[in-house]
Amino acid sequence: MAFNVQHSASQPVAVDSAIDRVVPPWVHFAAGASGGLITSIVTSPLDVLRTRMQSDLYLSASRSRATSTIPLALRLASSPLRHIYETFETIGAIHRTEGWRNLFRGLLPSLIGVVPAQAIKFYAYGNCKRLGAQLLGRTESDTLVHAQAAVASGIATATATNPIWLVKTRLQLDKKQSRLYSGVLDCVQQVFKNEGIRGFYRGLSASYLGTLETVVHLVLYERLKTLFRKESASAAPSSRHSELAHWASTAAAAGCAKVAAVLITYPHEVFRTRLRQVPAESLGRVQQTSLVQCCRTTWVREGWRGFYAGLTPHLIRSVPSAIITFGVYEFVLRLAGARS
Repeated sequence: MAFNVQHSASQPVAVDSAIDRVVPPWVHFAAGASGGLITSIVTSPLDVLRTRMQSDLYLSASRSRATSTIPLALRLASSPLRHIYETFETIGAIHRTEGWRNLFRGLLPSLIGVVPAQAIKFYAYGNCKRLGAQLLGRTESDTLVHAQAAVASGIATATATNPIWLVKTRLQLDKKQSRLYSGVLDCVQQVFKNEGIRGFYRGLSASYLGTLETVVHLVLYERLKTLFRKESASAAPSSRHSELAHWASTAAAAGCAKVAAVLITYPHEVFRTRLRQVPAESLGRVQQTSLVQCCRTTWVREGWRGFYAGLTPHLIRSVPSAIITFGVYEFVLRLAGARS
């Protein structure tokens, strides 16, 4: 299994450790792709919703920088409720002006991209963890091994799939009343014609920054999974209960780790979406050409709240996605190991 804790020589070797040795690298690829494909379909409307809220193309007066005399403590306390209000407000706006079908806009590039993205992510992570342990002379349960594997995984995935996610973002932000793109192929053609190859890599710097989220998520997942499985091992005497406890520990670890990773690193999501938007000269707006400029513009126009635009739908989407993805991933690895 890709996410296992190794045991010392004085301890009996766990079944999961044995599975690690017999699962070929391509199984990590297939397991990651399976989990990603399922979550992409299930969470598509939330993906569109969070992208709209992250973008400054849909910036409303309620999201502009606050100049009120209301005390800062009160504004901080009311922020969660404001995020929830903005989420439902955006859902209502899409329904009134574009119809529910637009909540699935960009699903095709999501389906095209999620398989290679998740496959590359888990393939790189699972195998870089094994190779890293060998090169560093450490066990696969070591935090440093997890971190270097997560960094390699994040960079490889971002570099390979950025063009796909740029097309998806452009389609999700495309208003029905003023369509710029008729579909996936038209979007690809227009980006290539107007912006060249470099246009497909807008937002890549923010994606690299987002590697930090991958590191936090995977390292915390490893720690929490080990902790939860130790707690549930003594309470699962039968094989049926053992399998249920295995799934519960995976789900709990994946969900808790994802919440922590998102809250710590979320601003890169906003920057990435805004850098991938249609070039500003096409819309008569100020061009955001770099990560630093995007950060400054967001702060000036919206304050610190702008860095967390779309957080509510992102959490609602990403936490179940992490649980499903890691659950399917672990299940496929266990199944392949058992058959081997």
